[in-house]
Amino acid sequence: MNRKINTYLQKIAPFGVLLFALFLFCHGRPFCMYYPDKKIYATPSDINLRYEPVLFRAEDGIKLTGWWIPTNNARGVVLFSHGNAGNISRMLESIKILNKLKLNVLVYDYRGYGESEGEPSEQGTYMDAKAAWFYLVNERKISERKIIIFGYSLGGSISAWLARENTPAILIIEASFTSLADVANEHYFWFPGKLIFGDTYNTYQNLKDVKCPVLIIHSKDDELTPFSQGKKLFDTANEPKEMIVITGSHNTGFLESKQEYEAGLNAFISKHLK
Repeated sequence: MNRKINTYLQKIAPFGVLLFALFLFCHGRPFCMYYPDKKIYATPSDINLRYEPVLFRAEDGIKLTGWWIPTNNARGVVLFSHGNAGNISRMLESIKILNKLKLNVLVYDYRGYGESEGEPSEQGTYMDAKAAWFYLVNERKISERKIIIFGYSLGGSISAWLARENTPAILIIEASFTSLADVANEHYFWFPGKLIFGDTYNTYQNLKDVKCPVLIIHSKDDELTPFSQGKKLFDTANEPKEMIVITGSHNTGFLESKQEYEAGLNAFISKHLK
């Protein structure tokens, strides 16, 4: 009898370990989902750009930090939401391109990233983006029709939510995903992404209700967020919309395809920013 029990326990042990792991993953999800870095490695001055450190608060009181990077004869303002890993100091190459295109830039760190207070969460990142929007509109007195909401990777999902809630001039989504569950399922076919993540960061659903012009940028070689998800985002976006297809990795495609990337950005912005 004891031998039968031991054999049975050995057979079900792997399933027990899996269930326990899923339990820990579900309950510790914020710690597995986000990869913030508190260290600021460089500032815009390191690439010879003027900038001003900024400070504002989310509606729950969390203090957020960022940079205001102006340019001469700016034609608009970009509200830039960065990706999951790192912080704003990893976005200097993107800032440099936007500055070259004659756009002022506000880039900020979500709660728990860089010098911003708190711990990240989905609703928290939405509140952070909303606070950055209000900072531009209320503190900088910038017209909503001059604001371009721009999000990279995770920031693309956050930006789709923000554009749904407000009326920007343009929404730009680069290297983003349809939902967090879809990304998990893409990389691990056996993983119960929908069960674990539910509708977390559902870019696809939020994008359906965005009314401004939409530009989707995605690399055919993206190893983290499949090109098929970028294409699905484009297909679901309302007109007017365009898609820039680039090549290169998730993190460096915009540099590997720099000529097409810059030309496409400039053309779309020039067409839709009045």
